Order: sequence, then C-alpha cells, then structure tokens
Amino acid sequence: MIRSLIVAATCCFGFATGLLSHAIPSSAWALDINVGVLRVDYPVLAPVSRFDRKPDNLGFAGAQLGNQDNETTGSFLGHSFSFETRPTTPENLEADAAGLVEAGFRIIVVLGRGEDVLTVSDKAGPEALVFNAAAPEVELREESCRPNLLHVAPSRAMLADALAQFLVWKKWTRWLLISGSNPDDQRLADAYRRSAMKFGAEIVEERVFEDTGGSRRSDSGHVLVQRQIPVFTQETRDHNVVVAVDESDVFALYLPFHAWTPRPVAGSGGLRPVSFHAAHEAWGATQFQRRFEKQNGRYVHPEDYNVWVAFRVIGEAVARSSSDNAAVLRDYILSDAFELAAFKGQKVTFRSWNGQLRQPVLLTDSKITVSVSPQEGFLHHRSPLDSLGIDEAESACSAFGN
Repeated sequence: MIRSLIVAATCCFGFATGLLSHAIPSSAWALDINVGVLRVDYPVLAPVSRFDRKPDNLGFAGAQLGNQDNETTGSFLGHSFSFETRPTTPENLEADAAGLVEAGFRIIVVLGRGEDVLTVSDKAGPEALVFNAAAPEVELREESCRPNLLHVAPSRAMLADALAQFLVWKKWTRWLLISGSNPDDQRLADAYRRSAMKFGAEIVEERVFEDTGGSRRSDSGHVLVQRQIPVFTQETRDHNVVVAVDESDVFALYLPFHAWTPRPVAGSGGLRPVSFHAAHEAWGATQFQRRFEKQNGRYVHPEDYNVWVAFRVIGEAVARSSSDNAAVLRDYILSDAFELAAFKGQKVTFRSWNGQLRQPVLLTDSKITVSVSPQEGFLHHRSPLDSLGIDEAESACSAFGN
C-alpha cells in the first residue's frame, strides 16, 4: 500500500488524454494507494486584498480532484486511490510527520515553507518520496537538496526568469526594482537580480519599502496610499518598468496607478508569474477549471493546482511502473520516459539533476493569461523549459548523483 502525505501551509482532465494516448502496461496485481493530507496552518496577517484570502480547503481541494483523476485512470488497471486530510501547526509538524512515517506513509507531498519541507523530507528518510508543492526557496533545489525530494512548485529563480524573459522580449530592459524589507522579499530580489543579469536587463535603481507592521487594511487605507506611494517613487532614474518584490504582501498591489512615473508594474503586483491561475483557459484548462469550481464552489489557487499535479505525478508513475515502491516510482519519475499533461501547452517532466519539475510559467494580470514563458527565442540545448531557473551546469545539488 502507498500512503502519501501532503503538508499544506495556510499558506487536468486533459490528463486522461495524455495518459491514454500511450499504451499502459498491464499490472500483475492491483494496488491500493492511500494518500494522506497534512496541512500546516501558519499565523498570517490579513491580505491587502480580501480577494486574496486563503480558503479553508486550500491544497485539500487539489488533492480531492487529483485523487478522483487517479481513480479514473487507475480503475482501468484495478488500482484504487483514496486520501484523508489532517490539519496541524508548525509547532506540531515534526511530531506529526514522524508519526505518519512510523504509521507507514512513504510518499509525502509537502505544501508548506522551505524549512518544513526539509523537516518532512528528513523525517521521511531515504525510503520515502517527498514532493514539494509550494516552497519556492532556490536552496531546496541547490545546496539543501535531498535525494528523496522532488519539486512540483516552481522556484523563485524560475518565476523571476519567466517574468524577465517577457520583459526583455518586450524590450523593457530598464528596471526600477522595489523590494520589501523582509527576508523572503530579499531572497526574491536576489532572484530578480540574477534574472536581469542572465537575460541582459539593467536594474537602473533599487529601493526598499520598509514593512513597519500593523494593519495593512483600514477605512482610510487608499487615501494614505495615494499620498505615500507617489512620494516614495519620486525622483527615480528613467526606467521602462517597475519590478515589485513583495512576497510578504505589504505594498506591491498598491503600486499600479500610484507610482510617480506612469510605468507598468510587474512581479508581486501588476503582471505576476504563477504556476497556475483561475483565468487560464488555454490547452484544455477550461474543463479543468469547471470541474474544480463545480466541486469546490470557488476558483482554483496555485497551491490547489500544485497539489493536483503532485497527485497526478503519483498516479501516472504508479500506472506506468506498476509499482507502489517509492524508489521505483522516483526512478521512473526522473527518467526520460516520464511525462504528464498539465494544461500548459506541453508535457511536463522532471530535471534529473535536482528533482525540479520542468513547466511553463503563466504570466497573469489576475484577469487573463497575458503570456506564458519560456518566451519565443529563448532557447536551450535540452529544452526551452530549462531556460527557466538553475540549469544543470550551474547547479550546486549533488544529491542526485549527476
């Protein structure tokens, strides 16, 4: 039996076409696959926009739909899939992860922060397979990589590269970089600096927006912003675009229409790079969106999509390998034989040198999909998808033996 764990932070059906388009090997025996969902609820401030409030079933909803899709394809082979959800807290994570591993869980899908991903990966041990479905930290794919850890969520480097390619393609190569003062903001700013150098953009000026704490919403909030943001963005060097770096959700949403100089905004506000979005309709995504909305009564979030992909990776690997052994599944997932339809215009695969899922990145203004990276003309000797993020030649990950 397989048991899989999803650690979620409070932080397509096109698969059938892709799966059944190939011959599925017959299974010598039926497999019963049980997926456990453990969500870590973090204390967070209210978001700037009430539209960005996290639903109670964030991540869980993607697990439910992914399990249903696995059941649909698994029934042809006699395999059965089931799942259960368990909420937890950061304080109880280590004990809960250890308890679930001791109970027999060997496939773990983590939807949480980077340090929690590593906690679960280390607790699970070498005989388990762990999926990171949320944490963007580059170091998880680099010096802190683990041989039992695969990444469904894109890294900060991938997201920054996806946006940088579009801005360079538009010839908006002079950037005003405005970053938040919190540690995660600064890590993302590092990713954008690297992307600018990688693709030939110039950061003409940098400014830091200090997070002074307190409430980010009030009855007079828009009045204060209308006075503060223009002053903050005065007397900048000439630039084509404002790149906002605000993982903490403090200021980026206020930049459009408020900056002193009329320029487009991208990054954490304006045009945003995401793994998925509820407005995306191309490549069969509409039917996926409708199924999700009918089931949950809300729009899909990137976290839901990432968890759905993790479930589908598991289902595809089980179907193809006819195995429930974590090591066998890992080897198949990292092989050239693995591919998965994911409503992004091309099959997605994994990088064998660090366990990162190759995938297109959507660029959205929250109403439509503006573009999809990699952009035309950004080539790579292996795959244009490898133009996003850390490439093999520059990778510091040594856990995969490449």
